[in-house]
Amino acid sequence: MLNKSLHLHPKLLTTSPALAAIRSGFGTAMHQLGEKDTRVVALTADLMDSTQLSAFAAAYPDRFVEVGVAEQNMAAIASGLAACGKIPFISSYAVFSPGRNWEQIRTTICYNDVPVKIAGHHAGILTGPDGATHQATEDIAITRALPNMTVFVPADAQQAHKATLAAAKIEAPVYIRFQREKTPVITTPKTSFYPGKVQVLWQGKKPKVVLAACGAIVYQALLAARELTTAKIDCVVLNVHTIKPLDPSIAVWAAKAGALVSIEDHQVNGGLGSAIAELLAKTNPVPMEFIGLQDEFGQSGEPEDLLRAHGLSVSAIVRAAQQVIGRK
Repeated sequence: MLNKSLHLHPKLLTTSPALAAIRSGFGTAMHQLGEKDTRVVALTADLMDSTQLSAFAAAYPDRFVEVGVAEQNMAAIASGLAACGKIPFISSYAVFSPGRNWEQIRTTICYNDVPVKIAGHHAGILTGPDGATHQATEDIAITRALPNMTVFVPADAQQAHKATLAAAKIEAPVYIRFQREKTPVITTPKTSFYPGKVQVLWQGKKPKVVLAACGAIVYQALLAARELTTAKIDCVVLNVHTIKPLDPSIAVWAAKAGALVSIEDHQVNGGLGSAIAELLAKTNPVPMEFIGLQDEFGQSGEPEDLLRAHGLSVSAIVRAAQQVIGRK
């Protein structure tokens, strides 16, 4: 059943769930941060509107930097600002930042361990018609591999707002992953957000499988949980909004259920599933199935069609859960 103690959205599993773009939470949080802390600076690479920085730029023009199409320079400038006591947020499409400027993030930000926040937008195949060139499906892997980096993948707009506020308080590099399309709102302003701690969104009495998901695809995991429960298969749904550091309690839930399915709008290689597998290999390995892109690029198409085409649909999650239970 849904965990009511988390103050989840009342329309969550209705026929008409509330919708909002996850990236909008970044925009509202940045405006709030700009008002509260004069150290906060925003930089973008010719994508102010798309990355939701218009309100910040209008309100605090002296703390907004438009670097143009120069993502490498943007990372290096932000590193210098952070070294001088500022809290810089660099914002672009995830394929460009942290994609194009990964080496600058590695060497000027992470190696120096300065508190630059990287906002990667339009991540995953839910970017839809823009196609593979603009669908970042490797960004979790390349950021979580970097020393000193924290990685957030918020599940909805409300959580994106909270993750952005939390990132500003972390005195180290942070990557926050945002998705483009309007997706179901799972949480509310009252829902807690603790970096490094999973949220138990659904909990059956005698769980046989854990569904561990991140980002907008968490909603599909909840729909799958409802179908599994109808089929008399109890499960647990974990919202793993922090990929790094990964919450060790995932291993406890996995041991209790005896099987786990990881679910992500990302390559299965190096993403959430890989991080969980690394954790379980050191603690208590259980059978796993990995829902995500299976070593393939995305395509151009409508988000729902792409979820089906790449095996990220609700029915695919249900099948994976049934298969992994059969391997126990």
